[in-house]
Amino acid sequence: MVDTMRAFGLADETASAAFLEVPVPDPGPGEVRVRVLASSVNGYDAFVASGMARGMMELRYPTIVGKDFAGTVDAVGDGVKGLDGGDEVVGITPPTPYVASEGGYAEYISVPLSRFLQPKPATLDMPSAASVGLAALTAIVCVDTIAAPDETTVLIVGATGGVGSYALQLAAARGATVIATALPQDDAWIRGLGAAETVDYSGDVVEAVRASHVDGVDALIVAVPVGDGIAALAGLVRDGGALATTVGGADVEQLAHRDVKAENVYAQADEGSFENVLRLATDGDLDVPLTQTYGFDEIPQALGLVGRRHSRGKVAIAMA
Repeated sequence: MVDTMRAFGLADETASAAFLEVPVPDPGPGEVRVRVLASSVNGYDAFVASGMARGMMELRYPTIVGKDFAGTVDAVGDGVKGLDGGDEVVGITPPTPYVASEGGYAEYISVPLSRFLQPKPATLDMPSAASVGLAALTAIVCVDTIAAPDETTVLIVGATGGVGSYALQLAAARGATVIATALPQDDAWIRGLGAAETVDYSGDVVEAVRASHVDGVDALIVAVPVGDGIAALAGLVRDGGALATTVGGADVEQLAHRDVKAENVYAQADEGSFENVLRLATDGDLDVPLTQTYGFDEIPQALGLVGRRHSRGKVAIAMA
């Protein structure tokens, strides 16, 4: 076993994100070391890699980027039972008050044995398994926030992205009628995920939705940056409705005056929800919208896709 490994992250307080040579982590008591074979790209990962997390949370250097991972068990620490070398697993780095030094964009990662580490579903390959985690968990929080019951009309802005394409499926599965923003060339794909109606986001989304839904919609999920447009979109929500946004900007107090429940949702990680989305993906009730896979050496290019106007599904990283 070599003593060092390749990783991608921030070497110190002033460094830009880059490929690093760092020590291979040793699993401590109750920890599992995983040989990472795949990871995926989330907005949170791009946020950390950009350095913008500095000053907003404690970073421990070197900070290795990557919340999601899938691979094989390489070693276990004292007290770990139920996992052996070579077992295929999928996981998400557990939430902590700081950005841990061990992230998924590395050849190895050591994580505590918890429900954030699960057997990899046999029905999913490594890149697909690594694409379920943070995006699907954040989507669940959004859908729970708007409480999309039967016959609710939900507008999802950013429906073709990672979080949005999961939120679309989850809302539709609960019986909601989903209006999804999408380019015309993505219409068939997004309807296949459960959208009842699509709106071309290259035009005026607010005007288009208002034209076909004069009284507005019951709920709104915004999963892509819209700048100052969040207020206009929020205006589409009927009094007594609900709004969830993963990109901030919702004026929670002002919307409460119209009895609109609003939440600025940030990267979420919940153990029970992680088990749930994996089970849904395993059973085929949740499609993993993986559309592109990049190699380890292409991580900077993959991260560069975050925030682009035309994004489609999830982007995976094949580490090996």
